[in-house]
Amino acid sequence: MKRTIKTLAIASTVGFVGVMGVAYFGLVNVGADDPHLAPIHAFLTMARERSIEVRARDLQAPNLEDEALIRAGAGNYNSMCIGCHLAPGVAQTELSQSLYPAPPNLTKVGVDGSPESAFWIIKHGIKATGMPAWGRSMGDQYIWGIVAFLQKLPTLEAEQYRALVASSGGHQHGGGETKMHNHEGLHGDNVSAGGSHQDGAGDDHHGAGQAAEDHHAGESASQQEDHHAAEPAAQGGTDHQGGEEGEVHHHEAEQAQDDTAPAPKSHTHADGKEHVHES
Repeated sequence: MKRTIKTLAIASTVGFVGVMGVAYFGLVNVGADDPHLAPIHAFLTMARERSIEVRARDLQAPNLEDEALIRAGAGNYNSMCIGCHLAPGVAQTELSQSLYPAPPNLTKVGVDGSPESAFWIIKHGIKATGMPAWGRSMGDQYIWGIVAFLQKLPTLEAEQYRALVASSGGHQHGGGETKMHNHEGLHGDNVSAGGSHQDGAGDDHHGAGQAAEDHHAGESASQQEDHHAAEPAAQGGTDHQGGEEGEVHHHEAEQAQDDTAPAPKSHTHADGKEHVHES
């Protein structure tokens, strides 16, 4: 018995050292474009599903048929989720094609039979998959709204989806929202509910340019006002117009004095040089 235990201990140590050596020397390819081997993929899938199932078993879902809850979920889903999980009329996005493991197409699977598990995934995210923990910025009621919407999503056509999103309040979940881009219509001839990303970027750029122009215009006007206000002070309290008139009269007086001044006396030497006598 002791010999068996010793053999197992040695084998475990050798195996551990071998695994660490493979990792240390960079023999594991962590690139997202290199899928896991089938046994590793199966193990990770089992571990993920069991972890979620155990942690979601005590959750109590609210009334997921509530229309207001569904509408709120539609607005948040359209702003936060379609880049990875798509929408009716949106076949692919750059993210949905590039992430590994590939995010599920929720227009087909919805909540995948378990609203509680869907809630847990949205709230806590999943490590090393690209799925964020939205619970760090969203209250539970808004997450349940997305879950309620996901139950309806597989039944929606593109037009119905757009109408439901339009009837929602858009991206809102109680504070802390960031500006999100609508990914619909970015790829191929997909139907767009809110215009393309490029159009939105163009509008933002134009808006920024307009804001800059307005800023410079305001700054220029302010500088001109400051300049006009400063000139009277520099001219002894007279206004700017009066200062200009005074300056003109001053130059005219100088010109008149130059015109009435006697011409300087001079004579030319034999060598051709002119000599001017000071008065």
